[in-house]
Amino acid sequence: MRLLHTMIRVGNLDKSLAFYTEVLGMQLLRKHDYPDGRFTLAFVGYGPESEGAVIELTHNWDTTAYDLGNGYGHIALEVDDAYAACAEIKARGGKVVREAGPMKHGTTVIAFVEDPDGYKIELIQKK
Repeated sequence: MRLLHTMIRVGNLDKSLAFYTEVLGMQLLRKHDYPDGRFTLAFVGYGPESEGAVIELTHNWDTTAYDLGNGYGHIALEVDDAYAACAEIKARGGKVVREAGPMKHGTTVIAFVEDPDGYKIELIQKK
């Protein structure tokens, strides 16, 4: 496994992109709108996603602000097989809160597990 990205929800994508790219010196690596889901995902980082972890900025079009308590999204880990990883996590006593399968509004196979404090960790199946 390797750390892929940390997701945070942002109320104003343009301001957030300006901060991460202009203030912190990151690069906008990719950005995609999901009109059916009414959200945009933008990934920023200091180098290619294949070489290091990045930050996923999620902008839900109908939400302009978040409390810090619900701004946290998840940590993402790349796995070879999300289905097998869920089975192994369950066998080790872990809690799977979203079984492996294609993401909503897309085709990437994902799953979610929860740590003892309730923080979500996304498993993303390697392509």
